[in-house]
Amino acid sequence: MTTPRERTPARITLTVIGLVLLTLLGLFLVYETRRVLTWIVIAAFFATALHPAANWMERRVTWCRRWLSTLVVFLAVFLLIAGLVALFVVPLVNEATRFADQLPNLIRDTRAGRGPLGGLVNRFHLRQYAEQHSDQIRGYLSGLGAPTLAFVRGAATTVAGIITIFVLAYLMVLQGPRVVNGFLSLFDPRRAERIHRVGSECARTITGYITGNLLISVICGLLTYAVLAVLRVPFAGLIALFVAVADLIPLIGATLGAIVAVLAGFLQSLTAGIVVIVFFIVYQQLENHVLQPVILSRTVQLDPLTVLVSILIAAELAGILGALLAIPVAAMLQIIAREVWKERRAWRTPQPPPTDDAETRQPPADDAETGQPPTDDARAAGPVSRPVGRDGP
Repeated sequence: MTTPRERTPARITLTVIGLVLLTLLGLFLVYETRRVLTWIVIAAFFATALHPAANWMERRVTWCRRWLSTLVVFLAVFLLIAGLVALFVVPLVNEATRFADQLPNLIRDTRAGRGPLGGLVNRFHLRQYAEQHSDQIRGYLSGLGAPTLAFVRGAATTVAGIITIFVLAYLMVLQGPRVVNGFLSLFDPRRAERIHRVGSECARTITGYITGNLLISVICGLLTYAVLAVLRVPFAGLIALFVAVADLIPLIGATLGAIVAVLAGFLQSLTAGIVVIVFFIVYQQLENHVLQPVILSRTVQLDPLTVLVSILIAAELAGILGALLAIPVAAMLQIIAREVWKERRAWRTPQPPPTDDAETRQPPADDAETGQPPTDDARAAGPVSRPVGRDGP
């Protein structure tokens, strides 16, 4: 063991330098692997949310093994996501095909000054502008190759990330009980029980957040569909589905959905666009002041001020991902802080002194009454006083 005399300034300086270098190395590794770490965090988030469903199925269906229950749950989630994607992609593909068929006629009418685009071209003199700046426009179009390649590369990375997250979440749910039991076995039973209780509360917080957020998005989508259907806006179901999915993103999600719905309303008529604007203004007030406080306070148990502050800070630090994870992370930090505070209070509270039951212990019968020699315990206890009776001691 190092004595105080051996702790020379040189050794202390080397220790500090080593700790600083290790910290910098750790930060460098985190920065270089930030994409993989992001995938792991998202996978752990979804694995925590789907873990109760796999446990429920494993308990209910006796013949269902762990791997089968996990596979069934993930297949159900995959089919649900695929169905939502199909609801988006199929109408978009149909509209793109229709637009490609009408593109030659649209270009011909635009050049002749007919149709809605032709009127805009004549009004703003766009044809003359295009003829005067044809070289600049051609050079700009030729330079779109690099951004297109970057977009394709980013799309491929996104697809690979989604598949990786799906596989990681599946393995986390499958191996979750074994990993948790192995980790808890490293501690004594009392501390392991405490860690398990805190972890269960954190997991319930994540599940509650996802459930509450999905419920708010469903309400938003249904109300949007009702308004658009009454106004006879085309593709009301598709727009309402986009609004519901966008509403899952905190801060900017509802605004993105509202912009798309308002544009669709103005394409239908001026009255429809104004009505959609009024609807979203009223609904945003209802969601921010009624739905979110009531639903999230029951599922996540966070006050609205903490929710807003955590979202703003997390969005500034990690963008959209931080905004998505802000509320459950804040709730987990609150649970951990409450548990630490409870433990410190229990440690500071003075415990009552142990009661000495030697006075209440009845002495053994002596040899005068039983005729037996006193035991060693009786000798150690000392003489026993007897009450003075009528005949004396």
